[in-house]
Amino acid sequence: MKKLFLSLFLLVSGFTFAQEDTSITNNTPDKRDIAQNEISIGALNLIAFGALDLNYERILDKNSSWGVEVFIQALDKDSEDVADAFTKDLSLTGKYKYFFGDNYARGFYVHGFGMLSNGEYDETYISEPNGNGYYEYENYTDFALGFGVGGKFVASGGFFLDLGAGIGRNLFNDNAPTIVGQFNVNVGFRF
Repeated sequence: MKKLFLSLFLLVSGFTFAQEDTSITNNTPDKRDIAQNEISIGALNLIAFGALDLNYERILDKNSSWGVEVFIQALDKDSEDVADAFTKDLSLTGKYKYFFGDNYARGFYVHGFGMLSNGEYDETYISEPNGNGYYEYENYTDFALGFGVGGKFVASGGFFLDLGAGIGRNLFNDNAPTIVGQFNVNVGFRF
């Protein structure tokens, strides 16, 4: 009887060790460490300001990526919240990110960007003969260059949160705002 229990114990123990050994040798990397494409949406801009902010990012290597961001102002700009936050109605932004550390395109990063945008900005007060007046805005289209910093936190399944901020300068149009800012709280998926 002792031999039967001993044999059963060794069989179960051997099977357990074999299972552990297989899991060690079957070292499957997380999706976050092998996938090269990401899509995300700007959650802050969508919820707070009704702006659609869609992003695509391609991972080039473990420390760098490039991406394209499309921003569309969806709510009426006469709303006080929107008017104070954005002068642009539409923008197309290209970004290059450089990640620090040993993680695969995640963690702390710096980025450079180029943004083509248009909207209404340069306000002029028009006074009427009866003493009343109104503000008139001029349309602009301009290109900005800038830089920023951020952090990307990626779960093992591929979902991520990207927090970043950047500042840039419009280069060509006097009717455009001189300084452009970017504040991103993006949620997305790496595939």
